[in-house]
Amino acid sequence: MELEQVRVFLAVAEELHFGRAAERLHMAQPPVSRIVRRLEHDLRAELFVRSTRNVRLTEEGRALIGPARDMLETARRAEFAVRAASRGEVGQVRVAYAGASTHVLIGVLAREVRSRYPGIDFGLYSQNFALPALGKVLRGEVEISLGRWDFVPGGVRTRVIAEEDLMLAVPTSHRLASLSEVRMADLAGEPFVALPPHEGSVLGDRLRRLSLEAGFEAEIVQVVPDSWTAMALVGAEVGCSLTLSSVAANVSDPNVRFLKVLDPTLPVQLRMAWVDDDNNMALRAVLWLAESVWPSL
Repeated sequence: MELEQVRVFLAVAEELHFGRAAERLHMAQPPVSRIVRRLEHDLRAELFVRSTRNVRLTEEGRALIGPARDMLETARRAEFAVRAASRGEVGQVRVAYAGASTHVLIGVLAREVRSRYPGIDFGLYSQNFALPALGKVLRGEVEISLGRWDFVPGGVRTRVIAEEDLMLAVPTSHRLASLSEVRMADLAGEPFVALPPHEGSVLGDRLRRLSLEAGFEAEIVQVVPDSWTAMALVGAEVGCSLTLSSVAANVSDPNVRFLKVLDPTLPVQLRMAWVDDDNNMALRAVLWLAESVWPSL
């Protein structure tokens, strides 16, 4: 059965008049009659009883109405799905993000995507560190990654969505806790709590550079898996920690004070990254929406 046959059959079945069905379909009556006869031939069943006065459905014709309507509805849904996919309104977009500081940002985008594009399967994958999140993009395991990288390999597009200040987290009992700003030289001899020193670690790089430029090597007394744990240990007076202004904005601990680091250094930029040659139309839709949620700097 062809969709044109189904549409013509339903029009005649609902109007019970070939002329009115033809008008409804914006067709001449003879083609309508031919299509119905062809359908009856294909199905080897008489669908209508015709007379000079009226048209009536046969039992076979009445039995066909429900399946015929289902066929048209299925065709309509299929057409809608294809058009929605071509506009990027359906599909899958997975996002890997790193650190406590991006939770609020990613939540804003997730709400917008689910409101604007409910047909997109928007998956979120929290990573402890930025480098593994970037690796997922390169391997095709996710479509977008959020993180802080000083170097991005070829084939990856990035856009800066935030610039952050370096902050020093100290316990409230610390001798510098009453200050609002510090220089790294003020921290000589202090114990530090730090994230693991993996390749590409922006905070690890900044801590090494700033302390060496200030004339000392930072003494790391404990390595922790994430910023939340680092701040908890700072509050417990285990040591101080070099962190970011976004962490300070998202951590509420009465036992921790955050001081801005005045030493000049490379800017710390939060970026979103994606593979440039990805033809995922849902990704294009999310990238467009992200531009309005997180304007480029």
